Amino acid sequence: MSSGKFSDEFKRDAVAQITERGDPVREVSQRLGVSPYSLYAWEKKFAQASSREAEKDTEIRRLKTELARVCEERDIL
Repeated sequence: MSSGKFSDEFKRDAVAQITERGDPVREVSQRLGVSPYSLYAWEKKFAQASSREAEKDTEIRRLKTELARVCEERDIL
């Protein structure tokens, strides 16, 4: 099967079945009609993307905290 047949949403859902629900790769691959190799590749691809998003979320929280502190200091002055 070529990688162009499946949307990113389908791939993310398939990976979520493995990572979040804990379903075995073999079972998910049989249920969805996808090779286990594709599932492992999708898992690797989307794990990297989710770690970057987690880093962004952490940075956003840090910046919001800093902004709140700076606004408070400004209001005191």
